[in-house]
Amino acid sequence: MAHYLLSVHMVEGEGYPSEAEMQQAFKDVDALNEEIKKAGAWVFAGGLEPADVATVVREDNGQILTTDGPFVEGKEHIGGFWVIQAKDLDEALAWAKRATVACRGAVEVRPFQEDTES
Repeated sequence: MAHYLLSVHMVEGEGYPSEAEMQQAFKDVDALNEEIKKAGAWVFAGGLEPADVATVVREDNGQILTTDGPFVEGKEHIGGFWVIQAKDLDEALAWAKRATVACRGAVEVRPFQEDTES
């Protein structure tokens, strides 16, 4: 089975319309997580702190530099993610369709590169 990253994209400054909606989204994501686990597709998942608390580490002419993040200047950042295993892209997209409803954010689906050394 292939592994896929389902990344949740959030727009800076755009939150949930209410506390109740946010709490319901958390419950919906928890329920989806349990379904992914029961289906055997679960690998790992997590929510991320806001992008403004990120630190960027990079090499520049032999020097390691750290700067306040985020790396990309923009309003849209990854707010959380799932790593799942699925038999194909269609199966991964089926989980992403459910994920976008549960978390109320856009979900990008990307396959991991295949290990060709096996």
